[in-house]
Amino acid sequence: MVLRILRAAVVAIVVPVLFAASQRATLARGDEPLPGISVALAVLSAIFLVSAVVSERLRGPEANLQNDVLWGFGIGSIITILSRC
Repeated sequence: MVLRILRAAVVAIVVPVLFAASQRATLARGDEPLPGISVALAVLSAIFLVSAVVSERLRGPEANLQNDVLWGFGIGSIITILSRC
């Protein structure tokens, strides 16, 4: 159980870090951030979280790694949205 939480937490931390790096690279090129990116992140977050819930209920322990990644992406997307506010 601790390993599953740790894996999900690592993914949840990496997502906002990579997103911020991507945004810095976009600004360094002189481009503007896309409008509506927060809405797109919210939709992705919802998809990841719903997929994680469904996968937890329907698949066995062999899918734990996939579930942890789904939870991590969902939570990481929410953290990214909150950090942009």
